[in-house]
Amino acid sequence: MANKDWSKVQPPLSKPVLNCINKHGFKTMTPIQAAVIPLLLSCKDVVAEAVTGSGKTLAFVVPMLEMLLKKKKDGPLRKDFVYVVIISPTRELATQIFKVIEDFLQEPELASTTLALLVGGRPIEVDALALQKGADIAVCTPGRLEDLLSERKQLNLAGRLKELELLVLDEADRLLDLGFSGTLTTILQYLPRQRRTGLFSATQTKELQDLVRAGLRNPVVVSVKEKSTISTPLLLETYYVIVEAQDKFLFLLNFIRNRKIAKGLFFLPTCACVDYWTDVLPVFLPDIKIFGLHGKMKQKRHKILEKFRQADNTILLCTDLLARGLDIPEVEWVLQWEPPCQPSALVHRAGRAARGGARGCALLPLLTTEDAYVPFIKTNQMVELKDWRESDDQIKITDKLRERVLGILHEQQKKDRAIFDKGQRAFVSHMRAYTKHECNLLLQFKELPLGHIATSYGLLKLPLMPEIKPEHKQQFVGPKEEIDFNTIQYRDKQKETSRLQKLEEYKKSGVWPSKKKKKMVQTLPWEQAKQNKEERKEKRKKRKELKQKNPELKKGKKRKVITQEELDALAADVALIKKLKKRKITQDQFDREFEAD
Repeated sequence: MANKDWSKVQPPLSKPVLNCINKHGFKTMTPIQAAVIPLLLSCKDVVAEAVTGSGKTLAFVVPMLEMLLKKKKDGPLRKDFVYVVIISPTRELATQIFKVIEDFLQEPELASTTLALLVGGRPIEVDALALQKGADIAVCTPGRLEDLLSERKQLNLAGRLKELELLVLDEADRLLDLGFSGTLTTILQYLPRQRRTGLFSATQTKELQDLVRAGLRNPVVVSVKEKSTISTPLLLETYYVIVEAQDKFLFLLNFIRNRKIAKGLFFLPTCACVDYWTDVLPVFLPDIKIFGLHGKMKQKRHKILEKFRQADNTILLCTDLLARGLDIPEVEWVLQWEPPCQPSALVHRAGRAARGGARGCALLPLLTTEDAYVPFIKTNQMVELKDWRESDDQIKITDKLRERVLGILHEQQKKDRAIFDKGQRAFVSHMRAYTKHECNLLLQFKELPLGHIATSYGLLKLPLMPEIKPEHKQQFVGPKEEIDFNTIQYRDKQKETSRLQKLEEYKKSGVWPSKKKKKMVQTLPWEQAKQNKEERKEKRKKRKELKQKNPELKKGKKRKVITQEELDALAADVALIKKLKKRKITQDQFDREFEAD
């Protein structure tokens, strides 16, 4: 489908909306916009699938503004009603959509339209107050919207949604991936059926089809793909490189050093990995601003993302929290530590670059045991990965460089116990995350050289894990000298004082003091724990099937029926005890009568 002129949209767009589009420099529509906007303006429900970075946000913002302008012609909008609800999977994406709409509302004819951002990470009262003041458009995350709908006494949001014109589910597949299926079902029950619904997604899944059947009425399905052979933007170049496990960090470090990256994203497996590498990377890259962001940061997330947007020559370390919908056009490179847990996430990660018609690149390092991932991802997700080794830019890793980098990593941990702790947690959480890969037939945990990976992390010692085998201990390269780990201090004086007190108690009692009394249970390897869990699940399933076949088993044991004779005997015994207590009979008389009974 060719790009179209905004002025040729049918039904035609109003002057204020066209002015706003021209001011923002959107000269022509993208294929997804050209397909979806006329349908929503014609009162149709729409299911839209398009590659990441194709302009899906504008595809629902433009018809939304047209609907509100049309409604205003019939009379002023009521302050106590919400006319548009946009649901987004993460706070970051919701905030981004909020800002796009906010820019459009600068137009004089649209300035009276009110807007509210309803996301977690702050007191619910703040959002309730924003709705009470009036919000024609609500941009929200599903969890916070569900919480507000349950606040019926003070807010009665369900009543405010009676005149809802448009519901938008943005990144719908990600909403389901994050476990919001039940939440969305609850939300849909509160909404009026006479509404328009737009469901936007980069991929189609069975769960998504179930949501479409539940929430949309005879929707028009729009699928826009730039090329039949790939599912990523045309201007995005995706590469892979095979590296040795112990050299992965060295390769990525030199890769960053060898090119000037104005803005880059670096995806790591877990929150703990982000915390560790955010602390240690700045020493190696003093000219680059390093930021870290993950889902466990509640209040800081928005500020960190804004700093990253405004900074130059910067890299943001993050988890898959930012893999969807985030629009930062300046991002040139997307780096990844390893393949994501879900194959579909690779498309979304890489799609943070090459947005809005710009060029971009993505790089995925793979271990020698993971090379089968390349043909798999081409078949499964239609992503063609080019071999970086065929390019002119070759990264050389020498023994001298390896020794120097390891030495710096070791020194950082010796100077601050907090970094030492973070390194241990990062490695353990990374290994645990690896066991949860969906394509675990290709990415097998048992094939990982754990000792080499721990070396790449620059750990001072291997963590205590049942998975660590003797061969892994032989692979590991730690510090050359012996280290008394009890002598490594926290840079934070308060934490260090607390640690020393606990250390003294431990020396006296032999037990490390803790607020929680932990039951000593032998740690099982994750694979074994997973197998045990599956076995328990199977047993429960069999018991359930057995009960369905034999209803008699459901009844349980029958209670014994007490006869009147037994009740009379019990009453006589109670009367006898009362007589003894009131000293109406002696102990001998009581014993004789009790034995006789």
